[in-house]
Amino acid sequence: MTLTADTAGTHWNELMQAHEIAVTPPTVRMDDPVSKAVQLMVVNRLPGLVVVDDSDRPVAVLPGTQVLRLTIPESYRDDPALVRTVDEIHADLFWHGPGRLTVGDCLPSPVAKPVTVAPDATLLEVATVMANKRSPLIAVVDGGGRLVGAVTLERLLTSLAVAGPND
Repeated sequence: MTLTADTAGTHWNELMQAHEIAVTPPTVRMDDPVSKAVQLMVVNRLPGLVVVDDSDRPVAVLPGTQVLRLTIPESYRDDPALVRTVDEIHADLFWHGPGRLTVGDCLPSPVAKPVTVAPDATLLEVATVMANKRSPLIAVVDGGGRLVGAVTLERLLTSLAVAGPND
């Protein structure tokens, strides 16, 4: 935590930094099966995962919504009205489709640069990056680009609510 003075120099505010609210997330690699990614997201209650290379450097952030999108048959993705024509028994079977997909299959081509912040980023910086990139998960990387943690939307909002002004 960093202490800063206001302009009058009489009040001190504690600034939380990214490394203080970051979690140690499970990671996946491009060739891992999507089923592994889904299982890790569910078990760890994460909105997405950080995809890393062999040196544990983030190469992408895989949002759960992207995995979900790819499990929906392509003919139904853009037409919710068409989905209503599928009976309930068959509608529940769509989830069995991603069995052969890899994490790399779920990422756009070319793979977008992962959303990252430095460990000393303030919560305002994290919030700004998260909002601008529309990513529910931000990788926290050290000076060498290695993953040191991740900040989730839930963790950020909880930290902001706890550190916020007293009501």
